[in-house]
Amino acid sequence: MTESKDANDYWYRLKERELEQGVELSTICRQLKLVSSDGKKYLTDCANTESMFRIIQSIPSKKAEPFKLWLAKVGYERIQEIENPELAQDRAKNYYELKGYPKDWIDKRLRGIAVRQELTDEWKSRNVKRRIEKTKNIFR
Repeated sequence: MTESKDANDYWYRLKERELEQGVELSTICRQLKLVSSDGKKYLTDCANTESMFRIIQSIPSKKAEPFKLWLAKVGYERIQEIENPELAQDRAKNYYELKGYPKDWIDKRLRGIAVRQELTDEWKSRNVKRRIEKTKNIFR
């Protein structure tokens, strides 16, 4: 994605460039000891999915551009779904169809989600708090 011949050097320069902008990429990465091709373990910068998306946004490369466009599209879709939650339901239905689930399974799944949402809304309206009931041991 970076078109770099030296990944270590590129990573170092990317962190330096972002630091100049006030973003410290090392704070969103953790170092873990991973096995290298020589069989030894070395500390390696690792990141979760959210952090990887942030890092990719920092890469000035033509190869990174399609991924950046996809991230922008997905972000825009999520904002639309916040404004119109029915869009999220349609998206879920389309994904289930693409994965090959049967129509009756999809319908049951979407009804189950709606029923669960109604139940949690009812709990909220009645101010129900999560509480673990302690039961007495009557056999003591």
